[in-house]
This record gives sequence, C-alpha cells and structure tokens, in this order.
Amino acid sequence: METELFEIRNHLFAHAPFRNLPKEVVDSIVPHIQVAYFQAGTMIVEKGQEATDLYVIRKGAVEIFRSSGELLTRMGEGECFGQFALMRKKKVRYPAKAIEDTLAYLIPDEQFQLLCDEHDRFADFMEEDHSTRLQNAMEYTGQQSRNPLMFSKLRTLLHSEIITARPSVSLREAALTMTRNRVSSLVLISETDQENPIAGLITDRDLRKRAIAKGLDLSTPVSEIMSRDIVTHQAGDFAFEAMLTMMRYNLHHLPILDNETPIGVITVSDLMQYASYGSVFIVGDIYRQKTVEDLVSMAGSIRQLFIQLISEDANSHTIGAALSRIAVSISQRLLQLGEKQLGPPPVPYCLVVLGAMARDELTLVTDQDNAFVLDDSFTPDLHDAYFKELARFLSDGLDRCGFPYCRGDIMATNPQWRQPLSVWKSYFSGWIDDPKPEALLHASIFFDLEGIYGETGFAKVLKNLIREKAKDNTRFLACLARNALMRKPPLGFFRKFVLEPDGEYKNTFNLKRRGTAPISDLARVHALACGATKINTENRLDQIKQTTLLAEGVGDDLLDALELISMVRIRHQARQVESGKIPDNNVRPERLSSFERRHLKDAFKVVAQAQSFLRYRYNAHPGMQVSKTPGSGTGKK
Repeated sequence: METELFEIRNHLFAHAPFRNLPKEVVDSIVPHIQVAYFQAGTMIVEKGQEATDLYVIRKGAVEIFRSSGELLTRMGEGECFGQFALMRKKKVRYPAKAIEDTLAYLIPDEQFQLLCDEHDRFADFMEEDHSTRLQNAMEYTGQQSRNPLMFSKLRTLLHSEIITARPSVSLREAALTMTRNRVSSLVLISETDQENPIAGLITDRDLRKRAIAKGLDLSTPVSEIMSRDIVTHQAGDFAFEAMLTMMRYNLHHLPILDNETPIGVITVSDLMQYASYGSVFIVGDIYRQKTVEDLVSMAGSIRQLFIQLISEDANSHTIGAALSRIAVSISQRLLQLGEKQLGPPPVPYCLVVLGAMARDELTLVTDQDNAFVLDDSFTPDLHDAYFKELARFLSDGLDRCGFPYCRGDIMATNPQWRQPLSVWKSYFSGWIDDPKPEALLHASIFFDLEGIYGETGFAKVLKNLIREKAKDNTRFLACLARNALMRKPPLGFFRKFVLEPDGEYKNTFNLKRRGTAPISDLARVHALACGATKINTENRLDQIKQTTLLAEGVGDDLLDALELISMVRIRHQARQVESGKIPDNNVRPERLSSFERRHLKDAFKVVAQAQSFLRYRYNAHPGMQVSKTPGSGTGKK
C-alpha cells in the first residue's frame, strides 16, 4: 500500500466509527478517498447544494451551521460531517465552514452507503448526534450493572402478606398478633382516614422500650406508643430508593403501598441480600457511638463503602446520597454529643447544611459547609457563648471525621453564619433584591440548604422565602445565570479537552468545577425560575422537565451528561483511594478509557449547549456583574 494510503487508513482506524470496522473493509474504501484542502474562512459545503461525500477531518477545524445560520457545533480532527445529507435527500442541510486551514478526507457516497448497508454499528453512529450517543452510552453502562439493588422493584422483595391492626387494640393483642404471625412490626390502619390509611407503626423494639420497660398496663391501647407520621414507599419504587430513605431517617421498617393500600413492610434484613446494605448499618452504628473518637474510627468504613458501591455498579445518585446520609448522621450525632457535654441549648436552633451535602451529592472530595439558624429569642450576650462553643465542637468533630474545614469559612463557627431566623431572612431578601457579586457568591452556596437537626422548620421557612422571592425577580435570575456561566466545560472549539496550563494540576481538567458544577449551577437557576421544590440536581432536572423552560429532550440529555461525568469523577477518586493516594477531582485525559474520553466530549457538548440557552433565556449578557465562583482557584473544592 502506498505511503499516503497507509496514512489515511491509520487515521481512520484511530477514530470512531472506523475503528470498529474490519481491517479489510477499511482497506477497501481507502483507494476511493479524495484528499481536499480548505483555506480558513472558506465554505466547504453550502446549504442546498448536492451532497456527494462524507467529510472526515484530518487536520484543522470546521464550524457547522443550522439552516437558520445559527452555529450548531464545531468539529476537529477525526470527526465526520455531511452524513445527514447523504442519508436523506442528497441536499446539504447544514452548511460547513473552515475556521482553520483544514485538510479533509472525502469518502464518496457510494462507499458510504455500502458501509451503512453492511455494518449496522457504522450506520447507527452516523445516524446519531452527540446527545443520542451519550444516551446510548448511559443505557449501555446501566445494562452492565451487576447489583440488583439498582433495578429490583420493592414489590419483588415482599414475600408475605402485610399484618395490620387498628390503633385501638391493646398492647397484649398487638404482641400476640406479631408473635402468631412471626413479624417484627405491626402496621396500624386508621379507622377514619381513607386518604392516609396508615395511622402508625409499632415494632417489637417499641413494645420492649416504650411499654414493658415503662411498666405500662397490657390493656393500654397501642396508639399510646405507636410511631406516627410514617414514611412509606410505593411498590413500584426501586430497592436502592428504599435503602436511601432508611438511611435518611434511620429506619429499620418501611411500609410499602400500592397506591394508597398498604401491602407489606420492608426491613433492613430484606436488603441484606445486597452487599450495599452495609450503608444502612453504618448509619445505625453512627448513632451508637459514645465519643468523637468513636466516630473518627468509622472513617475507614465510609471509604470502604464508597469502593464497595462502585464495585457493585451503583449509580452516582445512590453513591452521593449514601455518603451524604452518612455525613448528615455524623453531624447529628456530633451535636447530640455536644449538647450532652455543654448542656441543653438556651434557645431553639437548627443546623443547616449547604451545597453538595444538602443536595445529596457528596463524594470523597468534600469539605463542610454549615450554619446555625437560631430562634428569634436569641440574645447574643446571653446565648452566643454556648452556640459558639457548640459550633466549634461540631466543626472540629467533622474535620476529624474526614470533612475538612471550609476554606471559605462557611461554617457555624463564623458568627456571620450563626444568626437568628429574622437575620437570615434579611440575608436572603438582600441577596435576591440587590444581586451584587458577593450576594451572588452567597446565593450559589446558601440557596442549596437543608435543615438536618433541631428546629428544621426554620430551614423550611427560608426555602419558602427563596422560592417565592426569586422566581419573579428577573434581574436576580439574570445575574445568577450570568454567574453560572463562569464555570464552563473543558471542551475547546475543536472538541479537544482544555487542560490546566500550569501549577499542581497541570495537564488535567477538573470534573467537578468544569463538569458537574456547571450542571448544578444551571439547574439551580431554572429551578428558582419555576419555583421547583427539589434540591438534588437530578431531582431538580426532573421537575424542570415538567415545565416549558427546556426544549423537549434537553432535560434528559442533561441527566445523562450529569450521570456520565459524575461516574467518571467517582471512579477516578476510587482508583486514587485504592492506590493509596489522596482523592481529588482532577483527571488526565490519557488515563481515561477511550469510552470515557469519547462520551465525556458528548456530555460536555450537552452542557455547553445548555449554557448557551441559559444565557439566551435569562438575558445574561456579558456586561453583567458576576462573582468569582467558590472554589474556582483550586482543584479540590
């Protein structure tokens, strides 16, 4: 084979979809290929002209335009264009222009059609755009999951009929019913409320601790000791969702409904068939620890769980939520221990967590972001010494447990973030009404908040205030959108990764700052605009999909992009932990698999397009004031 033809063949073999073709097939088309040169600034194909070839970029860069003249995408070395015209009416629909001096291989229509007819994977690739390829990639990885926790419906875990009683039955009757049916819980059905049929729940543990230990008469109605406001799940929900709920509320029994009808109870032991059940037990163990030192000793089991979940192909939502629930439980236990040491709080208060922990999106690379919302009866001279000491106890304990101090000082140890509810209301109102750079910085942190301890109703008041004030404030939304555009995906004009040019993380890109964070940022803006109630980014996107804010399919593309980027980031951290390194968010492209590199580019393209729409939707023009995004100067934040 001549040298020039040999170089063409090698180039094709280096890029999809040609690398998946048999060697002899590629060899057969190479002699038919023409080589063409296009000077920068010249049109390669015009709208409406006859389509005769598939273009494969050998060197240079090309812009592809929609019929309207709007830029569709930019392409670089190894990418193809012109296929849609060849596969449809032989007329160019998307004009192409060289933006650099460009060398291209032209594969004639006849050879292109033969490849499509005889090789399905080649045809599928040519028919897909980047968002479709990304979706297929996520479906493929989902099919590879080995853990039934990810796809087993709760109804498949129910192996016996539900045992129920009325709240009016006696303790003796309840105990006899549970013993006779060999169950550890009894669901108590309301005699009057048909819409909310479960009035309560008792367990064998409740009978021991709330009745027998307290010497209650066995004729006492079971309603006197039953748990109320029962958390439930639907039979069609997945097992991993039940696991996360049981972790969140530290439950051992979870009633399952078919619409409004109770049909069974899932217990922790029902999840023991899945290796991931260990995360449920870790939460239970946390509340049994007697000292901070005991909590610190559990750090190794948290990392072990992280590795275990990944090895079982848990998705990013499950992993993030599991780690977040563990972090929340540690925070709650630390405050319990702190109150035991310092005495009861002088006024009611609420611990709120912020950012990734509030969104249930923690990984191993995180710090602590928290604040105290105090009752309005708080008087600094009388009460602040207590809360200052409690905040220090919490912050020091979290740091020792593997959640480092926040470098931005977003912690309850900072008196600015240890204030009465009325002051917090004025903070949020001011940030929304007067969106200066500092206000936008605070909004990007504090608008993802969750109350996890104490008077959690304080947090609900603040979340309601944010929702009501932000959704109709176009100036604030425009400023927040402009701020969200500061963190861009690491993809250059020619679909090449943009890497850090120097410093500790030279020749890497940050998968949080340049990948997941831009999606969280734009989801937050859309969520505030439509009054969405969810905080988790995936759940926010699901709610936003129900509105008209995004074009059809865009929400699903963003969900696929979020999952792929998140899992590449999580697996990167797992590899570092297993090799004894300190985990971070910075990856070197050459250490990623070809699958990860190819589909990361598709995911980043989806994010870039969503950011372009964000700018248009909220009129976030470049002249607006913006704030420096937290953590933009480091690879670890």
